[in-house]
Amino acid sequence: MSEASMQQYKCPNCNADLRFHPKKQGFACDYCGSFFTPEECKAANEQMEKQAAEQAEKIDAFADGNNLYTCPSCGAELITDANTSATECYYCHNAVVLKGRVSGEYRPSKVIPFRITKDEAHQIFKDWCKKRHFLPKEFTSEAQLLHMQGVYVPFWVANCDVHGTMRAVCKRVHSWTSGDYRYTETKEYDVFRDAAIRFDGIPADGSSKIEDQLMEAIEPFDYSGAVDFEMAYLSGFLSDKYDMNKGQVFPRVRNRAVNGSDQLLRSSMNGYDGIRVTQSDMQVLRTDWQYMLLPVWFMNFQYKGMEYGFAINGQTGRQAGTPPLDTKKLTLLCLLIAGICLLLGALIGGMLG
Repeated sequence: MSEASMQQYKCPNCNADLRFHPKKQGFACDYCGSFFTPEECKAANEQMEKQAAEQAEKIDAFADGNNLYTCPSCGAELITDANTSATECYYCHNAVVLKGRVSGEYRPSKVIPFRITKDEAHQIFKDWCKKRHFLPKEFTSEAQLLHMQGVYVPFWVANCDVHGTMRAVCKRVHSWTSGDYRYTETKEYDVFRDAAIRFDGIPADGSSKIEDQLMEAIEPFDYSGAVDFEMAYLSGFLSDKYDMNKGQVFPRVRNRAVNGSDQLLRSSMNGYDGIRVTQSDMQVLRTDWQYMLLPVWFMNFQYKGMEYGFAINGQTGRQAGTPPLDTKKLTLLCLLIAGICLLLGALIGGMLG
């Protein structure tokens, strides 16, 4: 057995243990399905060990500088700076109680500080509501605005190296007229693409309680505004504690990297009149991770047994949400329209009669 097959490696994508595959003479990850050569594994793991050593020096200080609160109603765990003594859960608005400290492994490497103030967030929400005429009064009330919280949402931000290959049959069509006849010439080409592709900054939120589509709707974040994490940035805000590790969010990251690579290679064939892809293979070779806290103004609203979320990107102001519908207002409008139609019909009928 070779020396490479005896070495225990971690997956460069999700950090799970790799298993040596005798027939392929490489390493396979049973967790995320990735495959690597011994050379790729060795280089990646040396870099991972170096990064782990650098991070270990910072996590102890983090463990001493935070408070961990838990919500007795929904079970959410929230991180604040050490000076916060009481707060409320932004999921269900119930009071939360101090639980203790959170371990240093939850220390983020970077944070994007809030740029949108609470007053600006309130105005963005009010402007958003003005465009929606069937909202319940409670949703747009000043009391509801008091529940809007500035939250640093835990995100795994991934940089992916992808090896992509694609084969396609591409057509060029040329038509011309000669005399009374119209001619069309079609030529087919076998086209091959082989590319090394790099994606930087693919985000995936690490909280199972937050709707993924809601977070994707307020993207993008500008990572040039990210700074090294310090506990002082949490002052006046909450931070959610991630409950999904990078291995659990990797399938979402991989799908975005694979789909993006596929679209990129297809776009490189746009000069043809027709394209029929016969083979597309996109392999994520390595993923470098950063655990970041990204700023979001967040508000949950409970209405008739349903929960509705509204979020504002705390850096750019981009907003998204699913508005609740006041069925009474909608029913009254429908009745009013129906009444007007009946009245108009009676008037027209009388005139024609």
